[in-house]
Amino acid sequence: MKLIKIAVLFVVLFTTSNAQTYTLKGNISDKKTTRFLSFANLRLNNSNIGTAANVNGDFELKLEKGRHEIIVSFIGYKSDTLNINLSNNIEIDVQLSPVSLKLDEVTILPGINPAIAIIKKAILAKKEREKKLKSYIFEGYTKGIIKSTQDITLGDNSVSLPIERDTAELKITGILENESRGFYKAPDDYKEEIVAQKQSSNFPSSINLLTGGRIIQNFYTNDIEFFGRPLPGPISDESLNYYYFYIEDTVAFDNKNVFQIYFAPDDESDPGFYGKIFIADSSFNLVKLDIQLNAAANPGGIFDRVNIFQQFQIYDKIAMPIDYRLFVEGNILGLIRFGFEINSILYEYKINEHINDDFFDMSVLKVMPNADKKDSGYWKNRQTIPNTLDEVLAYKRIDSLEAIEKTFWDRFSFMSESLNIEDNISVTGPLGLYSFTPVEGNGINLGAGFRNLFEKRLYTNIDLGYGFGDKKFKTDFYANFRLGEYRTHSVTLKVYNKVTDLFGESVKYSKFTSTMLALFTKYDFRDYYYTKGFEVNFSSEIFPILKVNLGFMNKTDKSTSNNTDFSFFKRDKNFSRNEQVFDTKIHALKAGFDLDFRKYIEDGYFRRRVSQGKSYGILSGEVLYSNSDLLKSNLDFTKYTLSFYGQLNSFKSANFNYRIKSIYSEGSIPFQMLYSLPGNIDGVSKNYSFRTLKLGEVFGDQIFEFNLEHNFNDELFRMAGLTFLTDWNFTLNTHFNAAVTKISSSSKNILPVEYIEYSKPFAEAGFSIGQVLFPFRLEFTWKLNHRGKNNFIIGINTPMF
Repeated sequence: MKLIKIAVLFVVLFTTSNAQTYTLKGNISDKKTTRFLSFANLRLNNSNIGTAANVNGDFELKLEKGRHEIIVSFIGYKSDTLNINLSNNIEIDVQLSPVSLKLDEVTILPGINPAIAIIKKAILAKKEREKKLKSYIFEGYTKGIIKSTQDITLGDNSVSLPIERDTAELKITGILENESRGFYKAPDDYKEEIVAQKQSSNFPSSINLLTGGRIIQNFYTNDIEFFGRPLPGPISDESLNYYYFYIEDTVAFDNKNVFQIYFAPDDESDPGFYGKIFIADSSFNLVKLDIQLNAAANPGGIFDRVNIFQQFQIYDKIAMPIDYRLFVEGNILGLIRFGFEINSILYEYKINEHINDDFFDMSVLKVMPNADKKDSGYWKNRQTIPNTLDEVLAYKRIDSLEAIEKTFWDRFSFMSESLNIEDNISVTGPLGLYSFTPVEGNGINLGAGFRNLFEKRLYTNIDLGYGFGDKKFKTDFYANFRLGEYRTHSVTLKVYNKVTDLFGESVKYSKFTSTMLALFTKYDFRDYYYTKGFEVNFSSEIFPILKVNLGFMNKTDKSTSNNTDFSFFKRDKNFSRNEQVFDTKIHALKAGFDLDFRKYIEDGYFRRRVSQGKSYGILSGEVLYSNSDLLKSNLDFTKYTLSFYGQLNSFKSANFNYRIKSIYSEGSIPFQMLYSLPGNIDGVSKNYSFRTLKLGEVFGDQIFEFNLEHNFNDELFRMAGLTFLTDWNFTLNTHFNAAVTKISSSSKNILPVEYIEYSKPFAEAGFSIGQVLFPFRLEFTWKLNHRGKNNFIIGINTPMF
């Protein structure tokens, strides 16, 4: 047995040594002008191995030892074949000679555009390709580059750019690189795995998820998604009714004729693409495209340039993309200048390979274990795109900056409620240090948070406060520990002794807003009460689509009253009376579920749900059970809550967002635990709220609530031909809200305030006008019934308050 093991080990070592890879690198340029040929193609003859040069014409091709025949090609140039005997790393420069072809004589009939016939045949070829292509597997390499005028701030899943007027040149401020495998099976199963990651030191690996297969725009499909808007491609079924085409030239590629065709939308106000596509003669396959996004498809006009470059090659008689390049530069109101690039190469295709159906699951992208642990030795033998000089220098500059220890003042911001003093530690920021309410008076708040501890499993936060009006200390502690490979199980503990706001789940405005209004206008839209106790909750994703949770609540609620009438203005006026709650002790059990059919990304630590631009719906439910005999609670009740919410695509870029909530209760629910329809303050409104109702105006323990918002974006303006509105990037939204509310007789018996019931449905509807770049919309809303006060409301809908 030992001899067999030794023999096997010898074979493995021998095979590994013989499979050693070497690097063939160099530059590809024009033989006459010496101009480098950006993105020229290299392909190992009679194989699926290949790569493409970078923007400077530099290439690297990783091959095993031995003789190789490599074809180098570029549209408009005569292909060259390199015969290489590879026994060590080789550097070679390749020069290609341009080939000029003349268009064959074409008979043009009156009113007939010869480019139309070519596009029609390309559409037919696309449909034949769809019939032949049952599945494929590929390997890919992607490099993403972020550019800005100043260094950027990174979060776990986000990138923040500095906001200030700046005329400096863009520089590379972040780099991502990864290696992936992609799998497709007709009609729409797709999955990708990231096997290796590396990035500049200012990026966390959790943000390195841009892969060639996932972000690639497939120009063999009818609609191509860009910035949330489906756009017809140049060989889509409707392209001939959307774009105009004309032949610019006939060029050579791999010793074949290729038609160079220019296209653009018939109506320049229609969103779409323009530029050049290259279609092979005879086969009418796509060979290459070099196109741009037009102004009508540019959201808010923030992009100065959106350029897509892609090439295709034949694998087993089917045209497949071999690279994807996206170049973007933008400027937001002259305050934020930015750019980003994506360069992907796709290779090692296996066409119509058998893939088991059970291989495709809820995960559309999976980061494989230790993908971010690959060392330089691994990357040395992998197929990549060579770094340009700017990229090499950027890596060095960013690494040197990240090596400098950041001080407190480097992270400080006056406009923040939380400040990061270390990567995993935060403290209360300037905007969170002070608060004011009629109950607490002037308040001082101090807090600290710890996140991403123990391999991103532990999150904890503690807040301490003192009110000079009520002369009370407050504490609020939170801890969450996550279990499982993707942290899909968690234990949460809350311990608190604090002031909280009445109907807090329905109040969508910030504490900073209420503080400013109270100090300057003597108006506080919140009511408050004291609560003391603890809560424990356990949640678990028992199936990929189902999460369940169990918990226990032990709390004591107590009414409070105003303790100050201070304000900067209106000192002769008193604050409104603070509503009294039902003083009680509640011991309750909680159980709930979330049913979510959206697929997800497994980023190496967490599962992130993604809608992929598709319609979706999420169903949630919860039962809250309080009992005096079993749990020693002061009240006996059971409260059932069921919610359904999501998005439904309607047409083009328009979509519905909806929320449905239903509550049914048995027993005596205390006032503070009733559900309030989300209302608003004067002159301001929020999404999914009742614009004509005040905060806390309508509440109950038996509720049916329906919120519907239709985001038309600019689609109706385009359909109506209102170009002056589309040119200024105005958007249109509509909203409709309805509710039925009731309070059970048991809850009425302990209710300390007057109430309103809508036994017949209450309804309101309206619309809003906004602009893509500004974070607010002007809204108009009418009550449809139950008219009285606030029958018509004009407000500003904004997330800023």
